[in-house]
Amino acid sequence: MVFTNWAGNQSATPAETRVPTSVEDVVLAVQDAARSGRRVRMVGTGHSFTGVALTDGILLRPSGLTGIRSVDGDRVTVLAGTPLWRLNEELDRRGLALANMGDITEQTVAGAIQTGTHGTGRDSGGLADQVAELELVLADGSPATAKPGEELFDAARVGLGALGVLTAVTFRVEPAFLLHNRRRVMTLSGILDSLEEMTGGNEHLDFFWLPHTDACLVKTNNRHPGPASPPSPLKHWLDNVLLENTVFGMACAVGARFPGAIPRINAISAAALGDSESVDTSYKIFTARRDVRFLEMEYNVPREHLGQALRETRDLIERMDWKITFPVEVRVTPPSDAWLSTAYGRPSAYIACHIYRPTPNPAYFEGVEEIMVRLGGRPHWGKMHTRDAAYLATVYPHFSDFVALRDRLDPHRIFANDYLDVVLGA
Repeated sequence: MVFTNWAGNQSATPAETRVPTSVEDVVLAVQDAARSGRRVRMVGTGHSFTGVALTDGILLRPSGLTGIRSVDGDRVTVLAGTPLWRLNEELDRRGLALANMGDITEQTVAGAIQTGTHGTGRDSGGLADQVAELELVLADGSPATAKPGEELFDAARVGLGALGVLTAVTFRVEPAFLLHNRRRVMTLSGILDSLEEMTGGNEHLDFFWLPHTDACLVKTNNRHPGPASPPSPLKHWLDNVLLENTVFGMACAVGARFPGAIPRINAISAAALGDSESVDTSYKIFTARRDVRFLEMEYNVPREHLGQALRETRDLIERMDWKITFPVEVRVTPPSDAWLSTAYGRPSAYIACHIYRPTPNPAYFEGVEEIMVRLGGRPHWGKMHTRDAAYLATVYPHFSDFVALRDRLDPHRIFANDYLDVVLGA
């Protein structure tokens, strides 16, 4: 059976597909792979744009390892194949919540952690920074538990599946809370002049710049004592379904057929943007619906280089006269201590570039990547890039430690694939 990712740009035909329902099933799969000289990988739901999850050996599907296993105070242990949307709902039912998360909820817990899914936050980091314990099956078939203070814990939280197959994750959680979401229209030039004020003055900042315009949609989320005042069902449908998905998808399709019209389409989109605000359950504010298929490249740069990176990206698009429909998204996070987290050791900014799936533009990604690399950028592990182990070793202080640990734990490369051969070395 062929495995294809959400964007349709990655696929593989494994020799065998299994759906484990227990740790013992995962142990057996790893042992079988070792005996037969095959490789094994656990996929998520295919929301990575790279080949990080692919294998030609035994492919493990995550759907049999789902649900919350235990709740102990502010610790919740969840099986690794649980989709984030289900985790959010189960936590909310218990009056609990994650401190922060990204805006896509179709991913599995393990897939999101292993590729470094991060969201945006002034004080709270990505999912890997909320992990209290990991359970995984190592290359020798032994189950292991990774806890704070151990190098396996620091390495495996963003482990790319290279150190073992995750079977369960324990998160630190907190009482459920409300977020006050404000959406404002600002100019890119105005944002560039007030970056420090905006990042320091909001718990969560996320903004989208529309190429060929000076318009940005700025989203700020801050904790609120209540009461909740969510958007009406009609308002939610208008904004999140009709405008941000249906109408936007139509605009992308028109732009694909008539590229010269894209600047005008973006100008119309900019004029249609408006201010709004609401107060709602945290996970409902953090997350968004994404129906229009796209390709994405995202880089982390040191926070102090964000303004320069944005200016150079804007100037490059204008100079090359590329016609870009999708907005450029910007987020921020605090430093992380997970070895291969893109935010390791530094206050971080993320710049994400997207292209409508039917009209890929490799030159756009290559040009922006050159800017990010020059600024010490780190590519998101699950999004398109061309960096290899030689480069990545220069931007991750613990890269050699990670590789050395991998050499000890998986000397025969049972968990390897073509992507890992590039980014970690064969």
